[in-house]
Amino acid sequence: MNIIFVCSGNTCRSPFAMGYFNSLGLKDFTAESRGLMVSGQPVSRNSAIIAKEYGFSIDNHISATFTKDDFNADYIFTMSKEIRDFLIANGGNTNKIFTLGNGISDPFGGDLEIYRQCMKSIVSEINDLVFNGFFYDFIIEDMKDCHISQIAHIEKLFFSEPWSETSITESSKSNTDFFVASKNENVRGYIGLNHILDEGYITSFAVTKENQNKNIGTLLLNKCFSFGREKELSFISLEVRKSNFKAISLYNKLGFEEKGIRRNFYSFPKEDAIIMTRRLKD
Repeated sequence: MNIIFVCSGNTCRSPFAMGYFNSLGLKDFTAESRGLMVSGQPVSRNSAIIAKEYGFSIDNHISATFTKDDFNADYIFTMSKEIRDFLIANGGNTNKIFTLGNGISDPFGGDLEIYRQCMKSIVSEINDLVFNGFFYDFIIEDMKDCHISQIAHIEKLFFSEPWSETSITESSKSNTDFFVASKNENVRGYIGLNHILDEGYITSFAVTKENQNKNIGTLLLNKCFSFGREKELSFISLEVRKSNFKAISLYNKLGFEEKGIRRNFYSFPKEDAIIMTRRLKD
């Protein structure tokens, strides 16, 4: 699926949106950005700095003009209602052109904090799209009581030492937040994130077999990253069986790095765990 973000000059807002969306690592999705008043300029210095705070780079981006061919994108998101109206008046399909939120204020000429607030608004609006079902038939939400027994059942299917309903409930009352991918309250996947001070640790994570390869795991991890930034966590860490190459590949794709080994960490069968960490801030 091809998505295009559009602003005026294509040096800050739409490159922010493009870079952040692509950093989510969603399979079969690609994002590009365009401008209406463009002169082949690189992104502004402040834009480049703020993008790196979110773990991606737009240093090599050069502004590009929106053309009629871009109307072929699956979805177009504009940074203002005026740009949306302009595109529709010039041949755009009203059913696939949307304004991001209620519009994103242009930070051009502002200081670093104004750019930071612009990026924060863009991230919030994109997260709302991807977590709340705009592109999918499921949502990513906080765990509810009705989800607990389902999570415990999935734990038994996947793990030799599964969490019980009691342990999930007790953990959720302390420092662990659980997020689920669900449709009509039916759990398709879940993740638990324990946080202490500025450190985050993923405690449990699974996607039902029939719902794998549908970006659910990727979105659950991104939900943790978003939550971690809100809580000002420095990093998120996890353990994974060294033979679980599929999971390791996903973690690498989303910015986790191998940091060590826990010998004989897993039982049934006994196996080493690889410690992997994704930094959220320096």
